[in-house]
Amino acid sequence: MLETFYNKGVIEAGCDEVGRGCLAGSVYAAAVILPQDYKNDELNDSKKLSAKKRNELRAVIERDAMAWAVGVVTAEEIDEINILNASILAMHRALDQLKVRPEAIIVDGNRFKPYHDIPHTTIIKGDGKYLSIAAASILAKTYRDDYMRKLAEEYPQYDWDVNKGYPTRKHREAIRKYGITKYHRKSYNLLGNTELDLFE
Repeated sequence: MLETFYNKGVIEAGCDEVGRGCLAGSVYAAAVILPQDYKNDELNDSKKLSAKKRNELRAVIERDAMAWAVGVVTAEEIDEINILNASILAMHRALDQLKVRPEAIIVDGNRFKPYHDIPHTTIIKGDGKYLSIAAASILAKTYRDDYMRKLAEEYPQYDWDVNKGYPTRKHREAIRKYGITKYHRKSYNLLGNTELDLFE
């Protein structure tokens, strides 16, 4: 069972992003505020859950959360400001849309920029430690996967419905054969330097 909160007695938003390592598509982030006494044994880091379970939990999170939102930064913006800044901007955009103002923010990872005057804490592997960050990871992942499936209908040759834009061998072979699309991140090393491509 993950911890409910990091800061006791305050309205706390958990944030996470997905898609940093992708060669194509937007980066997505989510912010989630859960009730103070919230419990859910099934919530966990989205990478440890099946796609079916993630989608089931998305509905649960959206029903149970005090507030939730998803922020998006496009591939074009990523090329302009770099992926680290884009990931943080996506989290800020999610926070901007919350219908409840948080009094504290907890973020998966080790990098963040101040959001207004709200105190924040970065937590390595936070999506496996705190419920609100796990919930944010699930929302970001499921909404981004839906988006990549739609892009795959437009450009089926890149296998995005399967690889979601990550640098699989098939994705890179398609780039070599067909070139790039408007959704590819031109600032990335799209063809790679090795056959041992990593896939998040």
